[in-house]
Amino acid sequence: MRAVVYNGPRDVSVHDVPDPRLERPTDAVVKVTTSGICGSDVHIYTGRTTFEPGRWFGHENLGEVVEVGSAVQRVKVGDMVCVPMNVACGECDNCNQGMTHLCLRADPNPDAVGAVYGYADMGPWPGGQAEYLLVPWADFNCLRLPQDARNRENDYVMLADTWPVGYHATEMAGVKPGDTVVVYGAGPVGLLAAYSAVLKSASRVMVVDHHPDRLALAEKIGAIAIDDCKTSPVEEVLKLTDGVGADCGCECVGFRARDVAGNEQNSMTLNNLVASVRHGGAIGVVGYYPLHDLGARDELSREGQVAMNFGQFWRKAQRIMAGPCPVKRYNRSLCELLRNNQAHPAFLVSHELPLERAPEAYMHFASREHGWTKVVLKPAI
Repeated sequence: MRAVVYNGPRDVSVHDVPDPRLERPTDAVVKVTTSGICGSDVHIYTGRTTFEPGRWFGHENLGEVVEVGSAVQRVKVGDMVCVPMNVACGECDNCNQGMTHLCLRADPNPDAVGAVYGYADMGPWPGGQAEYLLVPWADFNCLRLPQDARNRENDYVMLADTWPVGYHATEMAGVKPGDTVVVYGAGPVGLLAAYSAVLKSASRVMVVDHHPDRLALAEKIGAIAIDDCKTSPVEEVLKLTDGVGADCGCECVGFRARDVAGNEQNSMTLNNLVASVRHGGAIGVVGYYPLHDLGARDELSREGQVAMNFGQFWRKAQRIMAGPCPVKRYNRSLCELLRNNQAHPAFLVSHELPLERAPEAYMHFASREHGWTKVVLKPAI
């Protein structure tokens, strides 16, 4: 089969790799029809995390089941399914508590917890930016999709990662009806965090970024766009909340946050959120922070540490939650919103491209070129 293979920093190609085969009775093979390029894939692509040359990407996957193992009972050949980014067994102590992002069995490394398809330091599983994908523990991991999925793949593929992660940010921040919410970062996850806050009936949603195309999408869903190149985002949030600060904040940027001069500051959005959120408010952090940043310019950042203003955070008695998203906690209920035509997260998709154009897509998306807000790959086109 064809797959998007990592050769080294800023070097990917599409070529033949071995077809997946059933390895256990609980496995299934999915013919991938849509796979998204995630912002966290870009960290691998640009060499900021460890990833072995020869492996292939892809943890936002949707497609049709074409083969199932003898022990698979619920998932059938012909089903359209969306596969959560988290590889999870469904049986360990963490999975039984709903923490599928912290599965104790999915990574054979005894010191590791949690696994993701085609991702650095998150298990050995091949990704789905390919023609086919092997899904272990298929009955547990496959979300069977409704009849309209074949005509709305760009909506439903968001259930694999992007939308649940954005929604998770709002859950960790405790967003409820009537709240004021500030989201730092208008990438795909940040936009869907803002969208989730709107769906939760927040009274005001503010989105901070400096890319005009992304800020335009934020305004399209009813959020207030704040361009941090034109104004202090903290001052603007305080102005819009009568000096009090937002009730809730979502961090959707991560360790590669940049100041107005383009310099990376991995603590910038965290400290801005502490300053932007009111006393007693809450912050949810889904932006990626690695254990080790291979491209950091200082020792603190290189070891995955941040210079957070903990004194202000403590004084304001805020709450903060952070970490990967347990996709299965949300994907079924979000799927119902799609089924009932109550949500349309595909608004952020800017490009549908064949698999063979993935190297071009990575180059443009990683450079944050204007108009490249979200790319989905379609092996069949």
